[in-house]
Amino acid sequence: MHERLTRGPGGTDSARYCYSVWLRHMVQAHRAGVWNDPTTIAELGPGNSLGMGLAALLTGAERYFAFDVVEHANNDRNLAIFDELVALFSDRAAIPDDSEFPAVKPYLDNYDFPHQLLPEPRLEQALDPARIARIRRALESSEKDPAAPIQYVVPWLGTSAQVSPGRHQAPQGAPALGSVDMIFSQAVMEHVDDLDSAYAAMRQWLAPNGFISHQVDFKSHGTAKLWNGHWAISKLEWRLMRGRRPSLINRQPCSTHLRMLHKHTFKTLMETRIHTPSELSRSALAAPFKALSDEDLCTSGVYLLAVPQPAGQR
Repeated sequence: MHERLTRGPGGTDSARYCYSVWLRHMVQAHRAGVWNDPTTIAELGPGNSLGMGLAALLTGAERYFAFDVVEHANNDRNLAIFDELVALFSDRAAIPDDSEFPAVKPYLDNYDFPHQLLPEPRLEQALDPARIARIRRALESSEKDPAAPIQYVVPWLGTSAQVSPGRHQAPQGAPALGSVDMIFSQAVMEHVDDLDSAYAAMRQWLAPNGFISHQVDFKSHGTAKLWNGHWAISKLEWRLMRGRRPSLINRQPCSTHLRMLHKHTFKTLMETRIHTPSELSRSALAAPFKALSDEDLCTSGVYLLAVPQPAGQR
């Protein structure tokens, strides 16, 4: 499953997974009334392939920025997935649903191909052979071309790219401030240690009429037997478990993400929580999590869609 900013084998190895996830984010943005055919798109934590960004390009986006902390994707894998994606869009294939990917969210009410978002004239233009060839050449090239439709930025956040409110030091290859129409991620934000800097960076990169779209997973990711058992592990035990692994979950609950959205002047348009009953008693919670709300304790995932808050409403 596609879960970490630094990851081993993951769902992005599958073209059908990438196709399904990208179209789900498109449909949700349309439901929220913010889908405006974004031309510049950024993804946080693409993982083993750039498949979701390639899907974005094949639906009409002109530029795709892939932000990761370690470079995982490679040309051969990307090219194979790209060819499969071209075939899926050419066939106007239905969105792979929860019978094929039961763990993938956000869920949709309808998994038909979204013709209303991708009418024939737009799709024919996006899939023009000359355009496909141009994207393919960008994938095949090993040279850094700032004008190319694909920009792979590694590392995107850390010692080489510190971001703080009011100050932005962009990594090499990053987009200009205020130039990105859509920023999205799939089961990645739970692995970002510095959420404050991450949301600050997104706010500064996002265009005034842009939006962010994130599916966040709050489960224990194998660190505990219970789905929320990671909140019962002490700080010392967690530090020992983590060691030097930069990809372990940050253990932040849903309320932290909502607080970050508010702090960095986003307006939340969609907050779709996945509720799972807690088998963890409050007495078992570790000290840092004793004050978790009942809502946080039972929220195993959330889909968040937000836009920049208009200046007059801050």
